[in-house]
Amino acid sequence: MKANLQPKVNSHLHGKKNLKELKVLFLFLSLLCFHRSFAQNTHNRDIAIIKSNRAASNNAIARHDVDGMSKYWLDDFVQVIGRGTYETGKENISASWKKLFNTNPKVVYVRIPEEFIISDNDTMAWETGKWTGIHTYSKGGNYSAMWIKRNGNWMLKAELFVSLKANKQ
Repeated sequence: MKANLQPKVNSHLHGKKNLKELKVLFLFLSLLCFHRSFAQNTHNRDIAIIKSNRAASNNAIARHDVDGMSKYWLDDFVQVIGRGTYETGKENISASWKKLFNTNPKVVYVRIPEEFIISDNDTMAWETGKWTGIHTYSKGGNYSAMWIKRNGNWMLKAELFVSLKANKQ
């Protein structure tokens, strides 16, 4: 009779072990889904903030408000303009924009974002899209921007503009 009971006990114990492993697997998968959902919500919120910053920056350019533009720049901001020249430093770049607005009061630039990618650790972001120039050397082209989250705020570290549409004025 012992021989008959042994397999039943072992199969019963084996079934409990499988059930326990399934519970652990289910818990792990649930946590993974929650984490991915939470990360996606965080990324969506970050993208919405960056889009809002970009829209505010575009509005500041339209108003020729250099302070409104530069409030999104880090102190060591780098900007490469469509012709391939570049400047570094928030103060230097602000001075160049002020000079441009004084010498060309009709100039306007608009950036139209097409894609945002937030880093896995939520501290950096990539933005890319098209830009349009009005009353300037170029009608526009493509751009990319590097955003860095500092103290909970998304700030621009660098922008790269490539002029692809010559202005034949």
